[in-house]
Amino acid sequence: MSWTDIAALDDIPLRGARIVKTHAGCVAVFRTDENEVYAVSDTCPHKGGPLSEGIVHGKKVTCPLHNWVFSLETGEAQGADEGQIATYSVRVENGRVLMDLSQISKVAA
Repeated sequence: MSWTDIAALDDIPLRGARIVKTHAGCVAVFRTDENEVYAVSDTCPHKGGPLSEGIVHGKKVTCPLHNWVFSLETGEAQGADEGQIATYSVRVENGRVLMDLSQISKVAA
């Protein structure tokens, strides 16, 4: 794994997200009420909505365009919606958020 420091945990608002721009597109890094951090594709597969602008509830995010709901853990659409978003490994160490950028390279290939 290729862990890279991408932000301070406090830079990501509770129930919010920050964007990490990569050569393969934008990744949304979310922080839940429980201070859990998840990284997923920022693009909804339905209409391309920016998931980073969506509503975080529990371990899910709702797309701001058409209310599709995705699991931040698995990337799978919830309920009657179909589709999936890419998920990426992240971890928190000493108040810093680290992301495995080697996964981005595999998705882009």
